[in-house]
Amino acid sequence: MKALTIHAAGDIRYEDVPAVEPAADEVRLRIAYVGICGSDLHYYFHGANGAFVIREPLVPGHELSAVIDLDPRGELAPGTPVTVHPARYGRSTPGLEDRPHLWPGGDYLGSASVIPHRQGAAAEQLVVPRESVRVLPASLPLRRGALAEPLAVSLHAVTIAGDVAGKRCLVLGAGPIGLLAVAALLHRGAASVDVTDVRPEPLERARALGADRTVLVTEQDLDDSAYDVVLECSSAPVSLSSAVRAVRPAGIIVQVAILPDTEIPVNLAALVAKEVQLRGTQRFDGEIDEAIELLAQDERFDSVITQVIDASEATEAFATAKAASRSAKVLLAL
Repeated sequence: MKALTIHAAGDIRYEDVPAVEPAADEVRLRIAYVGICGSDLHYYFHGANGAFVIREPLVPGHELSAVIDLDPRGELAPGTPVTVHPARYGRSTPGLEDRPHLWPGGDYLGSASVIPHRQGAAAEQLVVPRESVRVLPASLPLRRGALAEPLAVSLHAVTIAGDVAGKRCLVLGAGPIGLLAVAALLHRGAASVDVTDVRPEPLERARALGADRTVLVTEQDLDDSAYDVVLECSSAPVSLSSAVRAVRPAGIIVQVAILPDTEIPVNLAALVAKEVQLRGTQRFDGEIDEAIELLAQDERFDSVITQVIDASEATEAFATAKAASRSAKVLLAL
C-alpha cells in the first residue's frame, strides 16, 4: 500500500509500505481524508515537533475520516464511515484520574514522541484499536468528518475555560483551531465572539462561522478589559500579552496554541492587577463525540476546509497549509 512518510526536514515521500493486518481487538480502515495539522507542518519543515525529533520514517496525520475496510469480529460492516480518537492513554496517575489525556506513557497518531514512532493516518490503510473508532452519522460527509479531531481540541479549550454561556469572548488568531474555537464558543452559549488576526482572509472565514466582530490587528486595537474569556490560538507571544490586556478583571485566558519552547517576551503585569486566570489546554478527552454531533448539524464547517489535495502532491499540500493567507484547513485525499 501507499503512505506518506517524512524521513527528515523537507523530505516527504509517497511510497510503498508494508500492508497492515488487524488483530482481533483492532480494525483496519481505508482512509479517505487526513487534515494537515500544525504538528505535521513542524515535522515536515523542521524534522521535529518541539522536543519530538523524527528518528525513523514517520507517517504523519491524526485528523482523519475513513471507512471500515476489515473488522475481524464482523461487528462493523465494510464501508461504515468512521473517524478515530487518536490517543492511546498511559497509566492513571493520582489526582488525574478524570483526565486520561494527561496520563504519562500515552501516545498519539502520527507522533515521534515514542520509539518506535506511532505511525499516523496519511496512508491508504490504517489499523487502530477498536475502542478508538467513532462511527459517523449518515448525515456527516467524510470530508467534513475529518474535522472531528481539531474541533474536539477547540471544544476542550472551551471546557477548560468553564461555563461561557452569556459571556463576551475573544479568539486571538483565526487559523483552523481559532476558527473552530469560534464555533465551539457559540455552540456552548457565548453571548458574542470577536476574532483577531494579522490577515484579512482568515477573518472572512471567521465571519462565515458566526463571529460577531473581526479585528485586523495591524489596523485596529482591541478594547482593554472588555472580555470575560479569551482563547489565545495564534502561538505568537505578543498575542498572549494582548490577551492579558483584553480580558476583564477576574477573567479567564486559555492558552490554546502551543507556545515556543524557549524564553519569550510576554507582558503579564496586568495578570496580577486584574486577578486573571491563565489556563493551559492539552488536546482533549471525550469531546470528540460532541464534535461529531456538531459537525453533522452544521454545513458552515465546510468553510474551514479550503483545499483538498491528493496525497501524491504532498509537497504542494504542505506548502499550501503553511500559507495562512491562502488556506485554513488543508485535507490530503488518500
